[in-house]
Amino acid sequence: MKVCGVMDAGTVRGMLQQHFEFASSDPDRAHAMYHDDAVLEFPQSGERFVGVDNFRAWRSEYPVPTVPEINEVRGAGDVWVAQLTIAYGGGPAQFGVDILEFRDDKIVRETIYVSEGWEAPEWRAQWASAR
Repeated sequence: MKVCGVMDAGTVRGMLQQHFEFASSDPDRAHAMYHDDAVLEFPQSGERFVGVDNFRAWRSEYPVPTVPEINEVRGAGDVWVAQLTIAYGGGPAQFGVDILEFRDDKIVRETIYVSEGWEAPEWRAQWASAR
């Protein structure tokens, strides 16, 4: 998954998949991808959490199940972005972007954006290509 000590998309995807897989059953393993002093931010809500102990604590109290799906991971060096969808408590999937900044192969800063999807307007369909 790594090439010459450099992060690649497979490594980052694997870290996120392990996080999601063990989030409810093994919080220590789920949070192994973070530096102890990492920062987690949600700009949409204005929240900022400092330290992996804080992430682990509030995530262990999360009131509803989440269903994440990683769609694409891209980046280079110490900055990677994951495009994903996530459903909360059985609700509809929402789109998300997870910006990950690394130091020594662990996450030192994570910034997460989540948004509802919307129907593309007809007027610009002539320029859009299918995904």
